[in-house]
Amino acid sequence: MSDHSSAMPPAMPGFREAFMVWLRIGCLSFGGPAGQIALLHREVVDERRWISDRRFLGALNFCTLLPGPEAQQLATYLGWLMHGPLGGLAAGLLFVIPGALVMLALSLIYLTWGAVPLVAAVFLGLKSAVLVLVLQALLRVGRRALKGVVAWAVAWAAFVGLFLFAVPFPGVILTAAAIGALLPSHFTASSHGRAQDGPMAAVDAAIAADPTRAVRHAASARRAGLIALALWVLPVAVLMPVGGAFADIAWFFSRLAVVTFGGAYAVLAYAAQEAVQRYHWLSAAEMLTGLGLAETTPGPLILVLQFVGFLAGARAEGGLSGISGGIAASVLTLWVTFAPCFTFVFLGAPLIEKLSGQRLLGAALSAVTAAVVGVIGNLAVWFALHSLFAESRLWQFGPIHLDLPLGASLQPQGLALAILAGVMLLWLRRGVLTTLAVTAAAGVGLHLLTG
Repeated sequence: MSDHSSAMPPAMPGFREAFMVWLRIGCLSFGGPAGQIALLHREVVDERRWISDRRFLGALNFCTLLPGPEAQQLATYLGWLMHGPLGGLAAGLLFVIPGALVMLALSLIYLTWGAVPLVAAVFLGLKSAVLVLVLQALLRVGRRALKGVVAWAVAWAAFVGLFLFAVPFPGVILTAAAIGALLPSHFTASSHGRAQDGPMAAVDAAIAADPTRAVRHAASARRAGLIALALWVLPVAVLMPVGGAFADIAWFFSRLAVVTFGGAYAVLAYAAQEAVQRYHWLSAAEMLTGLGLAETTPGPLILVLQFVGFLAGARAEGGLSGISGGIAASVLTLWVTFAPCFTFVFLGAPLIEKLSGQRLLGAALSAVTAAVVGVIGNLAVWFALHSLFAESRLWQFGPIHLDLPLGASLQPQGLALAILAGVMLLWLRRGVLTTLAVTAAAGVGLHLLTG
C-alpha cells in the first residue's frame, strides 16, 4: 500500500500503467455496484493515490445521478480525469470487456450444455469474498463521507427508504441533493477538501502544475461525447428500417439504456417482463438464470442484458441465428447499452469539474455522497442476503416492503466461504487476488466434497 505519510504527491501514471490497473479492476469487479465501487476506491485512492477522496466522491455523486451502471461510468470518469477521453474509453471498456467475455462464454455453455455446476462453484467462492470487500468499502466511504449528525441522518434515511419502503432511487438522490442545498452549512464543512484527503493526489498535483489541463480535457471530452452519441444512434438508425429481431434488440436495449436510473436492479423487472412476455426471447426461468450468471461474473450486473440479447439472436427466425446470431446480438446489445454511458460521462464530467467549487453545488453533492453510503449499505445487505440464502419472501405491511430470507434456505457453503474471506482479508491481511483465488478454490473443493 502507498505510504500516505509522504507529503509528496505520487507521479501521474503513464497510460500503459493505468491501462493495466483498469484491466485488473475489470477482471476483479465482482459483487455488483457496491463491490465494484469498493474495488475502484481501493485501487486508485487508497493504494495508489492517483485520485483524491474529494474527486472520487464527486465523480461518484455525478455517476449515481446518471442512467446506466454507475460503477462503469465512475471508472470512465476517473480514466478521463487522468488521461482524457482515451483514458476514459480505456477505463470504461476494460471495466466491461472481461465480464462480457465471461458472460458470452457462459451464454454459449448454457445454450449448448445448460448450467455447469463446477463453474457455479467457482463463482460462489468469488461472491463470498466480495461480501467482505463490500463491508470494507462501506466502512471506508462512511468514515470519509459522514461528518455530522445531518449527514448520518441522510445516510440512514436513504438506507431505510430503499430497504423498507422501496422508494424510487432517483427520489432518494434528488431529496438528498435538495437537503444539501437547503442546509449547506451542515455539508460544506464536511466536504472532502484537500486537508481531509491528506497528501495531494496525482490528478490534483497535475492540475495545479498545469492550469490549462482542465480546459483541454473539457474540449476533447465534448468531442468524444458527441462521437459516442453518433455511434450509439447509428446501429439503431440502420436496423430500424429493416425490421426483424435485430431491429427489436437495438431499439429495446437503447430504450433501457436511458431509463436505468438506480442501476440494473431498478430496470430488471421491466426488462424481464418485456423480454419474456412481449418479445418471447426467453422464459422467466431463463431470465433468472441470466441474472444468476450476471451476479457471479465480473463487470456490471446489467450484463444480464447481454444474456437476453444472446438468446434473442440465437433464436431469431430467418437470416442470422444460432450461435453466430447469438454472438452478433450479444455485441449489438453491449453496443447500445454502453455507448450511452460514454456519451453521458464525456458530456457531463467537464461541467461537474467546472462547477465543483461552487458552495451550494458542493453541499448538494456532499449530501448525495451521504445518501450514497445508505445506497451502498442497501446494496450490500441485498447482496449478502441473496448470496447466503437461496430463497426469500416479500413481506408487505402497508407502505413497508421487506424482502426477508427464509432461514431454512441458508447456504452453509456460502457462509463458510464468506468467513474464510473475512479471515483472509481482515485478519491475515492478504491481498484481494490471493483471497479471491483461495475462496474460488475452496468453492470448487466444497463442491467436489459434497457432490
